[in-house]
Amino acid sequence: METFFQIDGNILLWIQENIRNPLLNPVMKAITHLGDAGIFWILLTVILLCFKKTRRVGIVSALALILSLVVNNLCLKNLVDRTRPYELIEGLKILVAKPADASFPSGHSGASFAAATAIFPWVPRRYGVPLLILAALIALSRLYVGVHFPTDVLAGTVIGILLGLAANGIFRCWENKRVREKSDDL
Repeated sequence: METFFQIDGNILLWIQENIRNPLLNPVMKAITHLGDAGIFWILLTVILLCFKKTRRVGIVSALALILSLVVNNLCLKNLVDRTRPYELIEGLKILVAKPADASFPSGHSGASFAAATAIFPWVPRRYGVPLLILAALIALSRLYVGVHFPTDVLAGTVIGILLGLAANGIFRCWENKRVREKSDDL
């Protein structure tokens, strides 16, 4: 475990020393704030829910976000209770306000990839690919601003993808059950 901690810390310090710069800092802060409390993904989901044509994908996205909230933020963060990297790594400076919750897994990464993965199969690629890119940028921004270890972001990403796939599976099962029940009524 000590080796993983060393690698995690060294990656963050490398990012701080080699990638951070005055031109990129405000861009990465803005990107990271898109994921604060899942706000971008929640707003997108609300918009999708407003229109009959996109309501099904809005439901899947909402389900993915709820699953991410429960699994990542309510369960795993409290079970693992990992300390934030800036509290452990000497010389690491953060670029945003200190988050109040635990570090593992990254909630920004989890929510972003849960929603983007849930939405992707339902929309044309010209919309789905940019959403996945945005999810990746939000996840990477958490490393850039120094508030997560790389393993936090990796775990949040993988769990988010799995929850997005699960949301699609749950919705399709529910939809199939409704179709069967309607055909049984006829």
